[in-house]
Amino acid sequence: MKWLRAILPVTVLVASGVVAAPADAAPGWQKYVVAPSSRDVRPVKVLSTTGDVTNPNGLLGRGVATFKRQAPPPKPGWPAGTTAAASSFHAPNNGGNGQPRTYDPGNAIDGNNETFWNDDTIAAYPDVLTITAGAPVALPGVTVLSNVDGVPQDFTVEVLDAGAWRVAATVTGNTAVQRAVTFDRPVTTAQVRITVTKDQNTPSGEFSRVAEVWPGVVADPPVPTAVVDFGKVVAGYPKIAFAGASANRPGVRLAFSETLQYLGERSDFTRSDFADGPGTDQFAVPTTPTVWRDTKGCASGTQVCADGLHGFRYLRISLDALASDAPLAQPSGEVRISGVSLDFTPFLGTPSTYRGWFESSDEDLNKYWYAASYTNELGMDTFRESDVDPRGAFSPSLDGKLVLHDGAKRDRDPYVGDVAVSGLTQYLTHQDGAAARNVLADLADHQRADGWIPPASINNYTLPLFDYPLWWVTSSWDYVLYTGDTAYAASYYSHLVKTLDTWYPSVTDSRGLLAKGLNGTGGYGDYAFLPRTGEVTYYNALYVRALQGAAGLARATGHPADADRWLSRASGVSAAVNQYLWDPAAGAYLDSATGAVRHGQDGNSHAILAGIASPAQATSALSRLAAGALPYGNPFMDNDTLVGDGTKRVYAFTSFPELQARFRTGQTASALDQIKRMYGWMATHDPGITAWEGIGEGGSHYEQGYTSAAHGWSTGVVPVLTNELLGVSPTSPGFATWTVAPHPGSVSWARGAVPTPKGALSASWSQQGSVFSLTVTAPRGTSGSLVVPSGRLVLLDGRVVFGGSLRVSGGTHTVLVVR
Repeated sequence: MKWLRAILPVTVLVASGVVAAPADAAPGWQKYVVAPSSRDVRPVKVLSTTGDVTNPNGLLGRGVATFKRQAPPPKPGWPAGTTAAASSFHAPNNGGNGQPRTYDPGNAIDGNNETFWNDDTIAAYPDVLTITAGAPVALPGVTVLSNVDGVPQDFTVEVLDAGAWRVAATVTGNTAVQRAVTFDRPVTTAQVRITVTKDQNTPSGEFSRVAEVWPGVVADPPVPTAVVDFGKVVAGYPKIAFAGASANRPGVRLAFSETLQYLGERSDFTRSDFADGPGTDQFAVPTTPTVWRDTKGCASGTQVCADGLHGFRYLRISLDALASDAPLAQPSGEVRISGVSLDFTPFLGTPSTYRGWFESSDEDLNKYWYAASYTNELGMDTFRESDVDPRGAFSPSLDGKLVLHDGAKRDRDPYVGDVAVSGLTQYLTHQDGAAARNVLADLADHQRADGWIPPASINNYTLPLFDYPLWWVTSSWDYVLYTGDTAYAASYYSHLVKTLDTWYPSVTDSRGLLAKGLNGTGGYGDYAFLPRTGEVTYYNALYVRALQGAAGLARATGHPADADRWLSRASGVSAAVNQYLWDPAAGAYLDSATGAVRHGQDGNSHAILAGIASPAQATSALSRLAAGALPYGNPFMDNDTLVGDGTKRVYAFTSFPELQARFRTGQTASALDQIKRMYGWMATHDPGITAWEGIGEGGSHYEQGYTSAAHGWSTGVVPVLTNELLGVSPTSPGFATWTVAPHPGSVSWARGAVPTPKGALSASWSQQGSVFSLTVTAPRGTSGSLVVPSGRLVLLDGRVVFGGSLRVSGGTHTVLVVR
């Protein structure tokens, strides 16, 4: 035993805390908490002003900011009998708010700023608008008022001069909604022709949109504006303290955005923006001091309306008013403001509310964990009719309940695919899972007769998604695992059986695989509404995981025969996936057996986590996924045959299972690299801190201003770091049994706590040189396994032991490994 005596002094040093073991030091994780300290949130600075704004710091509560604007002059009109024609125009529809709307060229000369001409050839040019005046008009130029959903960028203005058309002005690179165009020389003419050769590409499409063409050069007094920055994405009800105003009821308009790039005259997404409204919130300021809280509704009828709750970082305040709000609000006068703030409505995650925490030797990882927790907190809010998605998402059965919305800005609706990640984040940080349970139970309560479970309340629980009933199953198992709420499992067990034994068998083909297209599912979508058909690896691998989770629920509720049956089916599906969907030439699973050959991040990652892939297949598939690595993460497809940006689009949602797979197959270094590229990119690009819904080409917000920059399904770094790096996970409901299996990689130390129904389960490990130490404190009445690196010597609570997986009961245990 000379070798044992030789290394014991080192072991003693570790046990006494001399060798870099931070477990005994006071935790310092509180400094990483991101949430505001109270529900009264103030902006941190004024970014910019335009027009007549004095003392803008009054917006920050430092005195009074004053906005002044003279009344704009009346707009010139065309002679009676003027007509307009266009190369094309969009057919009438009900817009986004159910109100009839037309887009014919006559809207460009009707004197109504709320109507507009919209061509009918998306991203195809030229688009031509021709105005024929009722009588010749003397013109020094014209003024084009377009639409904030996309302005004409490049266009020419021709005039009929002496019987022939000539170009009187050329405009390139325009971004102004109202653009005065001065001609090369004045002309008297009866016809003007505007030819558009380029429009802005916006989430509302790439169209030519012209609300008005005024005969003359219109120079309105500049709109006084100020932009304030709240320092990070926040959510709630904005408030403005007005010190008074002129007697003409001057209006203010508020536009909100999560990023500066998409901050303009219209919000990057609001309910009114989506529903074909003005895209701003309006208020008519009284003469006497008042504090206005932005509340959904209108001052009178359909005039001077606001949306209420918003998710945003930047707020643009303008002294302006919609023409349709006259005379209740005017676009001129004087407005005095003594402060701007926000009533913060989401879960307020202060240090005192954290029941689970994480800290490591890597500052970046710590920041990502708490930033993702804050992202999740922004979506954890009360379900209210006034501020959920407008597309038929309100549900009386959820009204007033705490839920996990998918995003702070939009959709603001609980989706079960998002809960699959955000639920885990909730369990590991705050609360007892009530928000997730409320969503899961409500969706089950709206199960269709054939067993299909809706993905969300949107569209009155009818949005057809193929994969989301599987996420309901896996999310239900996660909920029971982390909370121990087997009563929930018992209550909804019949729903589980109906989903797995009725609906999914109805879309299973003769080879034993799920096939989208069967049983009328050809038009069904998935988490990204991808145009996939047939046997898709992602659907089938997720099916296997759902069957495995369902087996856990069955055993927890006393249905062992169902558990065995579902596990047998999972084995059959796994074998079929390997037989029909493995691509040996690429060393990865096909995205689909139908159509072009490609390989998806989602299918390959879930196949590894489901145990479908052998160790060799897992190594090969993960290598394939890493081959297209981008500075901002790993793409979700290895070519562009499914969508045009497949090799450039990154989802944290589909990256989460890849990260889990990397840790679990021993690829910790590549997992940490992927985390730092993806979460590091989001942390250092506007709006910073929060996790985005998706990242597009070049690291952009993948759906421009529509993209949610604080999205719960992107918070997987929390469970990845806690479950995989720190290593703490439940293995039976309520942490009755658990495992601590660290994957330290290059990280020197990590520690944290996980909330369980019986109290916190804490773990702390460190490594220095050849010595690895782990200390775990688990609640009494539980038991678990400690999985540590193999070594020449392993001590459990001071006793020499053998094997890498050590069974222990509740209490405090220390493992020392000399490698």
